Amino acid sequence: MHSNERAALVDAVKQAVKRAAVRLEPSLMEALVQMKGEYEKSLKTTTEGDRDFGQISSSLTMLSMILENLDIAGRTGRPMCQDTGMLIAFVSIGPDSPFTMHQLEQIITEASQKAFTEGSFRYSIVADPLFDRVNTRSNLPILIHWDTVSEGRGDISVILKGFGSENCSAMRMFNPTATEEEIVRFICEEVKSSGGKPCPPVVLGIGIGASAEGSALLAKKALLRDVGSPNPDGRYAAFEKRILEAVQKTGVGPGGFGGPLTALGVSVEYAPTHIAGLPVSLAISCWADRKGHVSL
Repeated sequence: MHSNERAALVDAVKQAVKRAAVRLEPSLMEALVQMKGEYEKSLKTTTEGDRDFGQISSSLTMLSMILENLDIAGRTGRPMCQDTGMLIAFVSIGPDSPFTMHQLEQIITEASQKAFTEGSFRYSIVADPLFDRVNTRSNLPILIHWDTVSEGRGDISVILKGFGSENCSAMRMFNPTATEEEIVRFICEEVKSSGGKPCPPVVLGIGIGASAEGSALLAKKALLRDVGSPNPDGRYAAFEKRILEAVQKTGVGPGGFGGPLTALGVSVEYAPTHIAGLPVSLAISCWADRKGHVSL
């Protein structure tokens, strides 16, 4: 492994992590602006005496604050949210990769540590989850998921996962005879019961198939897709649209204040599963759906 190549990858991952903390992907920014526009239209059709006026005006204020916050973060380079999240990396290794798994783990850890320091990240990781819960004071370790690709070098994707939304994750083992409607109902129930806790408007990642833990991983991977990009399988693309339309009717609204729109996007990923089951997992991201991608 050439030292220059290693240094270049460390810098690329560091920059991707730092950038994810201060800037959202263009499609997500566009979705936020569009949602604000829809709430502005709704406000024009209501008066202070209407039952929905308070909900709509509060939700509009929330969206305006989010966009102002993003503008400040972009101009100052400061994180868009005080919860800079748990860093989760998804690494795909191809046959032409110049790095081993061990080398990549070292590279990602070094890059992330530099990003945490330079980007003024909050330290949010505890070493023991149940008993001591002592802060590691480094935001390390990070969580890495590994995969392979059949050609090329591969790539690294990262998510800065805040835990207001992570705490609203859900998983259910459906009977194999479950209908689309049952799955949609499950997702809407979880979104509605979560209310304002995941800092809506939300982005939803849904994993269908594999096993219990496999569906949860699929749901996280779904969050890596650009908001608004449909599943390449037309059936699942239509299912994504159906879920989005249903979630918008939950009435949760930005910040949990209520209104006609709650979600910025829905992505579904699926995998083969056993004939006796139908695992479904839901990964909720707040409006700060922070992620980055680096090619090896």
